[in-house]
Amino acid sequence: MKLLLAYSLRNLLARRLTTALTAGGMALVVFAFTAILMLAEGLERTLVDSGSPDNVVVIRKSAASEVQSVVGRAEAGVAETQPEIATGPEGGPLAAREVVVLINLRKRGSGSSSNVTIRGISAASLAMRPQVRMLAGRLPRPGLAEIAVGQGVAARFEGAEFGRTIGFAAREWAVVGVFDAGNTGFSSEIWGDVEQLMQAFRRVSFSSVILRLRHPDDFAAMKARLEGDPRLQVELKREIDYYRDQSEATATFLRILGTALTIIFSVGAVVGAMITMYAAVATRTAEIGTLRALGFRRTAVLAAFLAEALLLGLLGGVAGLTLASGLQAFSVSTTNFQTFAELAFRFTLSPAIAFEGIGFALGMGLAGGALPAVRAARMNIVEALREA
Repeated sequence: MKLLLAYSLRNLLARRLTTALTAGGMALVVFAFTAILMLAEGLERTLVDSGSPDNVVVIRKSAASEVQSVVGRAEAGVAETQPEIATGPEGGPLAAREVVVLINLRKRGSGSSSNVTIRGISAASLAMRPQVRMLAGRLPRPGLAEIAVGQGVAARFEGAEFGRTIGFAAREWAVVGVFDAGNTGFSSEIWGDVEQLMQAFRRVSFSSVILRLRHPDDFAAMKARLEGDPRLQVELKREIDYYRDQSEATATFLRILGTALTIIFSVGAVVGAMITMYAAVATRTAEIGTLRALGFRRTAVLAAFLAEALLLGLLGGVAGLTLASGLQAFSVSTTNFQTFAELAFRFTLSPAIAFEGIGFALGMGLAGGALPAVRAARMNIVEALREA
């Protein structure tokens, strides 16, 4: 078997141009396949990393997102009095009333516009999101028309730089800070004082209440109590689960679209591999006859040509995966189907995606090499030697 594997590898090296072209076609398919999966993974990772297992999101029952949610002041007050809530440094409960709305801003350079999420924050909001750090300036002060922008917003939208002003809700808002929230969705948001934003947008209710648990295991008891309270029409979710749900629709769409396109592209790569392997069989008739005359069985010849096709697929898979890994240096943005706001994120290559890419390449190699390998194995010894 080692001899046959060495034979297969030698033949690939002997036909360098054909091998390179066929493997290159597979590499492009693997690149496209992997890039789409990396896009979906980056979107999911960005949103899921926005949440914490210790935080709970209280929203209106049946609301799909904070944008669609309405939580009254009385309901927020009840939620903040639960015994499972952790205590902050100043002795009060770690609870933040927040409002989330969308505004439309013009993108820098392109002139097009997109929705951006504005989040009204409370005093405890930053304490429950330790991943947020200021890059310039400070957070907005209560009672003032000030905002802080995530670095994703500052980099992509006009007027969102530190020291500038943005006009919305019939006011001019001073950009007093730029913050970095790491690889999370908060980097694509604008933050301001919750009461000021509610007045500006004429809102009388909050969008959500964020609570920090004393212990993650306390979630079930608090959820049962609040959701069972007849005075309230609220739903509780762990923050990490809430943001996972936010990514589901868009990530699923990207995966389905990517898989469909990849299947279409892969047909060409499989046909190319099949042509290459049929040509290899046709030009090596004498070698096949000699191998059979030396005592190699049909199964051994079949295995040799299948191994050659798999090696071809492996070369294409590794090349495509290497190209796709370079996408991790780039960030992109898309519209989140749940909130209809723009979200910036990076391509993310995970071990699972790498294995899927290599597996897909091996599958293309196997599909392209199966019929030629069967043809080689079924050759008659005498006819093969006579043709040579």
